[in-house]
Amino acid sequence: MTSAVERAIDTAKAEGRGVLVGYLPAGFPTVDASVDAVLALANGGADIIELGVPYSDPVMDGVVIQRATNEALSNGFRLTDLFEILRRVTAKSSVPILVMTYWNPVVQYGVERFAADLAAAGGCGLITPDLIPDEAAEWIAASDKHGLDRVFLAAPSSTDERLANVIASSRGFVYAVSTMGITGARADVDSAARTLVGRLVAAGAPRVCVGVGISTAAQVADVTSYADGAIVGSHLVATLASGGAAALHEETIALSSGLLGARK
Repeated sequence: MTSAVERAIDTAKAEGRGVLVGYLPAGFPTVDASVDAVLALANGGADIIELGVPYSDPVMDGVVIQRATNEALSNGFRLTDLFEILRRVTAKSSVPILVMTYWNPVVQYGVERFAADLAAAGGCGLITPDLIPDEAAEWIAASDKHGLDRVFLAAPSSTDERLANVIASSRGFVYAVSTMGITGARADVDSAARTLVGRLVAAGAPRVCVGVGISTAAQVADVTSYADGAIVGSHLVATLASGGAAALHEETIALSSGLLGARK
């Protein structure tokens, strides 16, 4: 049975285009403002939304996202606020939402409890940047029990064996990291992304989205010419920080324009 995330990607494929996946930190700058921001993304044309869990010791996040998550934490964000945001957004929007989180907060909360609360709040699953399939048995079991997606990451440095394991363990899509290093907008999305997506597809991945460094409609168009989706994070967070939900909505519309005609 296909998930809501998989259906969104498959629907876009049938329309001859890729998907726009938009990332925002939960609770930034506040819980109420975060709800408005996520809805702005959804209403602006994001096909799938990544809602990040603010964490005090990030290993993948660049400076823009670090500043935003630090502000959310300083304003009192707690993990239970994540589920409130999800409930409030999913009551008004059907755009599927994946939660992106480092693994430690899930372990501290309780893997089974987290999965149950995530599903109850309307979340579709997790993207886990620091959890590899080999160490994910508890999460795989919990996600199967609650019908949740599990999105694992693949990097240009990943071996063929690692890619096969990521593909077999993932549900929703495989997250292809476009370049080595931390998140942040870049003038050029690393050419290694195209090679990595080709390797994943050749190994049998049914759905692949590319993230890290994408910030323009032209880059969205380029990435979705060979992958199923483009993931935009730091650029959207910076837009929210400088212009609020209204500016975020307009920028999402602009980025979405890169999806039109990207696939031939």
